[in-house]
Amino acid sequence: MVNIDFEKAGGLIPTIAQDFETGEVLMLAYMNKEAWEHTLSSGKATYFSRSRQTLWIKGETSGNVQIVKEIRIDCDDDTILLKIEQIGGAACHTGHKSCFYKCIEDGEVKIVGKPLFDPKEVYKK
Repeated sequence: MVNIDFEKAGGLIPTIAQDFETGEVLMLAYMNKEAWEHTLSSGKATYFSRSRQTLWIKGETSGNVQIVKEIRIDCDDDTILLKIEQIGGAACHTGHKSCFYKCIEDGEVKIVGKPLFDPKEVYKK
């Protein structure tokens, strides 16, 4: 039986999404118990949005869904690693493939790569 310790961190567990083919880390989000259960039952990465205080099925608005291929849990049962297939190519709400598109070089922030979509068009904001 899987026993995730949701209480340790106040009900939210850090969850890393990693490309199952390349190993690239795409994003970090949080799951509560409901998001965890929805992820298990649907096979689609579902998170808890801290800003909106609601469940967030990745790709529900953008179409950039994350299909779960493998789930790993850390040694303390309080962090989740989802190995996923990123549909649409972009995991980040900014349109980038990965949320980790900023690199520090010589003390400066450099942008790595170009967005795959325009967030203003996709999210109509």
